[in-house]
Amino acid sequence: MEIIMNQTILFTPVGGTDPISLNNYHDGSILHICRFYKPDKVILYMSKEMLDFQEKDDRYRYCLDRLAKMQDRPMIYEIIERRELTKVHEFDYFYEDFRKVISHIYETMDDSDTLLLNVSSGTPAMKSGLLVLQTLGEFPAKVIQVATPVGKLNEQVHEGYDVETLWELDEDNQEGAQNRCKEIQCPTLSKIKKEEIIKKHILVYDYQAALDVADSLPAEQTVQYRDLIYQAARRVLLDFVNVDKTIQKTNFQCLPVRYSSQRKYFEYALTIDIRLKRGEYVDFIRSITPIVVDLFEMILKKQCGIIVDDYCDQYKRAGQWKRMWSAKKLNGTEVGKVLNSHYQKMEKRFEAKDVYSEHLKILTDHFSSDTRLKQLMEDLRNVESNIRNLAAHEIVSVTDETIKNLTGFYGRDIMSKIKELFGYTEISIRKGYWDSYDEMNRKILEQMSNE
Repeated sequence: MEIIMNQTILFTPVGGTDPISLNNYHDGSILHICRFYKPDKVILYMSKEMLDFQEKDDRYRYCLDRLAKMQDRPMIYEIIERRELTKVHEFDYFYEDFRKVISHIYETMDDSDTLLLNVSSGTPAMKSGLLVLQTLGEFPAKVIQVATPVGKLNEQVHEGYDVETLWELDEDNQEGAQNRCKEIQCPTLSKIKKEEIIKKHILVYDYQAALDVADSLPAEQTVQYRDLIYQAARRVLLDFVNVDKTIQKTNFQCLPVRYSSQRKYFEYALTIDIRLKRGEYVDFIRSITPIVVDLFEMILKKQCGIIVDDYCDQYKRAGQWKRMWSAKKLNGTEVGKVLNSHYQKMEKRFEAKDVYSEHLKILTDHFSSDTRLKQLMEDLRNVESNIRNLAAHEIVSVTDETIKNLTGFYGRDIMSKIKELFGYTEISIRKGYWDSYDEMNRKILEQMSNE
């Protein structure tokens, strides 16, 4: 038995304006789809009323035969008779019946075949039944909608129907007739659910989870927004190399601070804010120390003219360059005198080892006259010392109340102080910059809604 490959099969209910409209002398939807898609097989689903018309003058097969002859190609037909079907408004009937019929059609198809579904012919219940089947995603198919030639609902007229005369008068038989077919994208229920999950992940800044769900969908369904989610996922990891590459693809600049020497500090601060918004209080507390040290150092340079590196030596640890205070470079300097004097008052000795926020605060207290700045640094230094070790070294539940009890500040207060400290650095930050992740989220969600 010869196997026929690459067949196009049209399944279609038969409606009141098929095969040719007596009202406007244009193709009905079935004939129009066959004219432009040239299916090899047409499966006509007929209720009692349509069967009566068919038996009266064979109008459907007559027009399809004339079209096939005009196009010089074979086309076979199958009629599914539902003679008992008189309640053509009942959605449940059509959904169940179409499901069985299309399932049977699929059993006769192979991977090279294409199924077309006509959702412009038949009753509203018939059209809805087909659309719901596509939404559930059980049967991959091209869903075809045919616009009326007058741009509004076709009037159904059957009195005095002369199929042979209508064929001769059919304006769509003229060369250059407009193709009124449109393939409509019917999102599957699975796609709808997954995209809702993606949106929820984005709104809580969990971009890797959103990306994992997006990558479970076919690539053509996520082409509008997948790169943006990837860009966000790399951004939250501070992977600026891949962020910059993706910006070239998406043409969306998500980084408000552009200078590479500055953006790492601001972007890191934004990730701290995200941890706070997600209620990840342990990670929030653990991430404070690095930004506090960096901010104190930048402030010391901007406000007091002191460059910490001028008083440090570099060394390598675990393959990475580190720095520590240099006793030699500090000797005889005002910076060295301030540090030694501070610890002597406490009957301690300043050890020229790693650079800590405590050292930078001591220097700022001495060299700056800005009372507000000193208070902010005092508050953050206390936060760091009072709770950082608890979160880092003990198995303990950390909540916003825990933070308040131990430091005197809620997480939002601490984050507010960090933001304010940025104003004392060389980094120029507008108030809106702190909302840049939410702006990025809006961009992603906008692209998802535009697909």
